[in-house]
Amino acid sequence: MSATAVHSLWTTAAAAAPTPPIDKIPAPHIEYAQLAPVLIVVGAAVLGVLVEAFVPRKARYHTQLFLTVVALAAAFAAIVGLAAGGYGTTKAHIAAMGAIAVDGPALFLQGTILLASMVAVFTFAERRLDPEAHGNRVDSFAAQAASVPGSDSEKAAVKAGFTTTEVFPIALFAITGMLVFPAANDLLTLFIALEVFSLPLYLLCALARRKRLMSQEAAVKYFLLGAFSSAFLLFGIALLYGYAGSVSYARIAAVVDGSVRTIDPALADTMGNDALLLIGAAMILMGLLFKVGAVPFHMWTPDVYQGAPTPITGFMAAATKVAAFGALLRLLYVVLPGLRWDWRPVMWAIAIVTMLGGAIVAITQTDIKRLLAYSSIAHAGFILAGVIATTPDGISSVLFYLAAYSFVTIGAFAVVTLVRDAGGEATHLSKWAGLGRRSPLVAAVFAVFLLAFAGIPLTSGFSGKFAVFKAAAEGGAGALVVVGVISSAIAAFFYIRVIVLMFFSEPKADGPTVAVPSVLTTTAIAVGVAVTVVLGVAPQYFLDLANQAGVFVR
Repeated sequence: MSATAVHSLWTTAAAAAPTPPIDKIPAPHIEYAQLAPVLIVVGAAVLGVLVEAFVPRKARYHTQLFLTVVALAAAFAAIVGLAAGGYGTTKAHIAAMGAIAVDGPALFLQGTILLASMVAVFTFAERRLDPEAHGNRVDSFAAQAASVPGSDSEKAAVKAGFTTTEVFPIALFAITGMLVFPAANDLLTLFIALEVFSLPLYLLCALARRKRLMSQEAAVKYFLLGAFSSAFLLFGIALLYGYAGSVSYARIAAVVDGSVRTIDPALADTMGNDALLLIGAAMILMGLLFKVGAVPFHMWTPDVYQGAPTPITGFMAAATKVAAFGALLRLLYVVLPGLRWDWRPVMWAIAIVTMLGGAIVAITQTDIKRLLAYSSIAHAGFILAGVIATTPDGISSVLFYLAAYSFVTIGAFAVVTLVRDAGGEATHLSKWAGLGRRSPLVAAVFAVFLLAFAGIPLTSGFSGKFAVFKAAAEGGAGALVVVGVISSAIAAFFYIRVIVLMFFSEPKADGPTVAVPSVLTTTAIAVGVAVTVVLGVAPQYFLDLANQAGVFVR
C-alpha cells in the first residue's frame, strides 16, 4: 500500500470521526495555606539565589543569614498555626490534589526538621573559630567552591576574602525537600522530594575549607551511592505502579488489601501480581533505608560524616534522619499495612544487624566524627524497633525519639567544631585526651551529649529509648528489645570511654586548643543541652504531643 493511500485513508477516517467538543482543562486545586511551610522555605531559597546575583559581596553573608533564619521561623510559625487550626487531628486531610498529606505526623516531623535546621544554620554561620585569613573572618566552607584545591585561584579567593554564602540557599532547597518527603502521599512526590533534598546535600558535603580533597571524596561517594539508592527507589515505584495501576498511596493500599474491584484494562495482565508488589516494595524500602543509614545500606555514612564540613554533618545527621523515617513510617503504615506479615520479619533482621553492627564497629573507631557516624547507625536500629511495633504507640515513640535525637546530634557536632589544632578541627580521639582539664565546660557539655546518646536516665536519649522499646515490647517484638538493650550496653562502653579520655587522661603539651565561638554556635550548643535535659527530666508533655500527632490520614 503506497504512502499516499495510507495518508488519504487517515484523512478520510479523521474527517469521518465526529470531533468531541473541547471542554476547559480543569485547573488544579491547591490549598496554598496548608502548604505554606514548604512554600515559605522554597520562596526564601529562590530569593537567596537572587541575593547571590544582585547583593554586593560584602553584604551577602548577613543578608543570607537573616533571610534563612526569618524563613525557617516563619515556616515554623505556619506549622504551629496549622496544628492550632486542627490540621494535625480533626481536619487532617490530603492536599494538593492527592500529592501531600496534612496530618499529625507530617506537621510534627516538619516542625522538628525546621527547628533542627535553624539550630544547624547557626553553626553554618560561625566565623570565629578559624584564625583570620588576610584580615578576613572565615567560616567552615571553601572560599571558592569551583576552584581546584591548592590552586592559585583558590589562594587568590582566600586572599580576597571570598566566602561561599551560597550554602544558605542550598540548605534551604534541601530543607524544602525534607519538608515534603515525610508528607508525600504518592510515590512520584516522594521521589521528587528525595531528589530535591539529596542533590543540595551532595553539594554541601564537598565545600569544606580545610581537608578539601577528603570533603570532595565524601561528596562523590555520597553522590554515587545516593544515585544507586534513587535508582532502586524509582524502579520500585515503577513495579508498584504496574501492580496497582496508580502511584497514589491510598489506591496502592486498597489494591494490597483487595478492596479494589475495577481493573484498568491496560494493566489487566499485571495488576494484582504479587511478585511485582513484593519486589517493588522491597526496592522502595531499600531506597529509604539507605537515607536512614540502616545496615547493610550504611556504607556511605562514616566516610561522608567524616569528610563533610562538620556543620553540614550535624545538619545532615539530624534533619535527613527525621525526613527519611517519616517517609518510611508513612510507607509502612499507610501503603503496606496489608503486607505486614511480609515486611515485619525483614525489618526485624535489619533492625537487629543495624543496632549490633553500629554499636560493635563504633568501638574500633579512632576518629570522633566516624564514631558519631556509627553511633547514628546504631540509633537508626533503635528507631526501627519503634517502627516495627505497628501500633499507634510505635508511631508516637518514633516521632519523640527523632525530635530528641536531632538536637543532641547537632549539639554534639557543634562541640566537635570547637576543638582545633593547626590543621583545623582535631577529630582524632587521641587529641581529646585531657580536654576536661583544659576546658572543663566544653568537655562537660560534650559528656552530656554522649550520655544522652548512651541513653542514661535524666537525658532525652533515655526517654526516647524507653518509649521505642516499650512500644516494641507491647507490639510483640520483645526479643528485639533484648537485642536493643544489649547493643545499648555495648554502645555505652565507647561513649563512656570518650568521657574517661577527656576527664581522666593527662593533657598533652602539644594538644589542641578550644576555640571561643561566637553567640551563634553557643546558641546551637545551648539549645542542644536544654532540649537534652528538658526531654530527659520532663518528657511527658512532648510524649503527649507526639501521641496526639501519631495518626496518619488515609
